[in-house]
This record gives sequence, C-alpha cells and structure tokens, in this order.
Amino acid sequence: MATLRKTPRPDALTLEVVELIGEVVARFYEDYETAAGEHALTGAQARLLSLLSLEPLPMRKLAQKLKCEPSNVTGIVDRLESRGLVERRPDPADRRVKLAAATDDGRRVARSLRESLRFAKEPLAALTEDERHVMRGLLQRMLTSGTTQGH
Repeated sequence: MATLRKTPRPDALTLEVVELIGEVVARFYEDYETAAGEHALTGAQARLLSLLSLEPLPMRKLAQKLKCEPSNVTGIVDRLESRGLVERRPDPADRRVKLAAATDDGRRVARSLRESLRFAKEPLAALTEDERHVMRGLLQRMLTSGTTQGH
C-alpha cells in the first residue's frame, strides 16, 4: 500500500497573500478590459498589441505568451491588421516564418492603452518609489522561483 506524502498546509499569512494577489489580478484585468474597450479593442487584442509593441514575434511565440491556440492568435492578428495596428513580415532569421509586428499606429495605441490604465495611476501611485522598487523585486523573485520549480 502506497503511503501518501503530506505536503505542509500554507499558513494563514500565505493564504491571505494569495487572496490579495488574486484580488490585484482581478482588478488589473478589469481595468485592462475597460481600457481596451476605450480603444475599441478586446482584452485579447490589447494584450497581443501590447506584446507586439515591445518586439515583433512569430505566431507560435504569441500563442505561448497569451496561453492560447495559434489559430486564435491568427484571428486576433487578422483583426488588428485590418485596423492597421499590426503587420505581418518575414522573419529575417528564417524567411519561412512570419512575424507579427506593431505598426507605428499600433505602438501609439499600445502606449496610450498603458497610459490609460487607472491601475498604474491609482494604487501603485499611492506607493513611494522605494516601495515600488521593493514590490518589483519581490514580484520578480516570485516569478523566477516559480519557473525553477517547473511552473
């Protein structure tokens, strides 16, 4: 008979932090959806445009970053391309691969979208610069420790 290995239960503080993170994420996504709507975009279109405003990416990589199927990404890129916010171009490293890239208008909309997020203006603005540095460091540490455990 196999013995079940007990994993330690999270303490009350950890559970409270997890709940707070969940509330922050929900508030961020709600704000993001509102800001996207103000730019006549869906949340998925806004997230994709935001990613492409940083660098051109192949569809496969976009799908991984957005955690969705490549066919969904193709449809989103098609809609953004029809609005002149995104373009497809050959990958200089492998001309068989197409990259999606934000156009100048796309980068302008992505920047406006980021700037219109109330989330960044209100709760984060209430923190001092030092507090924001500490938060950034803690979040980066959480993300990197999560990736080393196979998450």
